[in-house]
Amino acid sequence: MAITPLAALHRKLFDEADGSKFATLKDRLIKKHGETDRLAVLEILSAYAREGQLLHWRSSLVNSIVGLMQPQEMKDFFTWAVTMPELAYWGIDGLMKSQGKDAYETVVGLANSATLPLVVKSKAVKSLAVLSRQPFDAGLPAVPDYWKAESLRLDDVLAWQRAGYPDGAGVAPPATHASLDDPRTALEKAAAKLEKKLAAERKKDQDLASPSNWLVIADNADLAAIDQRWTLPEQYQRFLARYSPLRVYIDSKRYFQGLNLYGAAGLIKAQHGYSYNTVDQEVIADWPAHYVVIADAGADPYCLDLSAIENGDAPVYTAEHGAGAWRFERHADSFVEFLKEIAKAA
Repeated sequence: MAITPLAALHRKLFDEADGSKFATLKDRLIKKHGETDRLAVLEILSAYAREGQLLHWRSSLVNSIVGLMQPQEMKDFFTWAVTMPELAYWGIDGLMKSQGKDAYETVVGLANSATLPLVVKSKAVKSLAVLSRQPFDAGLPAVPDYWKAESLRLDDVLAWQRAGYPDGAGVAPPATHASLDDPRTALEKAAAKLEKKLAAERKKDQDLASPSNWLVIADNADLAAIDQRWTLPEQYQRFLARYSPLRVYIDSKRYFQGLNLYGAAGLIKAQHGYSYNTVDQEVIADWPAHYVVIADAGADPYCLDLSAIENGDAPVYTAEHGAGAWRFERHADSFVEFLKEIAKAA
């Protein structure tokens, strides 16, 4: 009897010893049969996750299973997977998807484990926060791989468990200025146009515990620290106060490796490596003292020229880094023009 294409792929997957070829076979299996034979594909992937020969691929397959499965499926598999240290990271997501809130007790236990790696414990806390809408991950990196041991709010998690696992209110979005909804000046219109495009990016992928691509009302303490450091043009001051970029990254071919637009919270620190050497803790002599870096594209700085403030604004200059000496060129006649360009590129 002829072997079906699915059975042939199944056999090849288990026989393949080369990691890159295995990846190709796995992708082909999911793409060609993930919809028409979903349950059979899940069975193949879960079987490999249990006993496949390429150990480093077994954890990745657990993530693929989570993406392919429907809620309430694969309960037995994920109950087993979270007991395996090498599979537990993605297994936590599968357990939550298959058991919902019934998984809370097990995942709280994983978060408080004395033997599991920090990255798995962090993943447990992050997954609990997402499903319960409790702020266990507030202010922490969106990816729990970067959490530190002292970041784990295990006391809060245990208190929540004792309270009977109540649902939280979720993390509130950052505060934004009302003028974004009713722009009138050139600055406001440029900021509103940029906000509209950032909102489209946030809709694709956003974790409010670690928000990105927002224009937010700045903290007064950050603005005060900036005022002590520089006398900025009025238009840029107003921009920072009302529309301070919060992890804003413009992925556009117009800018080398995309553009990072700085906000009030990070503006002073962003000068490090340009005007200030943090290793020697001294001002860098060849940096023009009247240039303030407000953005960078792959470390190429975009700077406001504070020596040329006119009518409440200042021109923007840029240069390529790593050339041995800074060779600045005028990029925009004003910050408002630069903001319009960014909004168009976003």
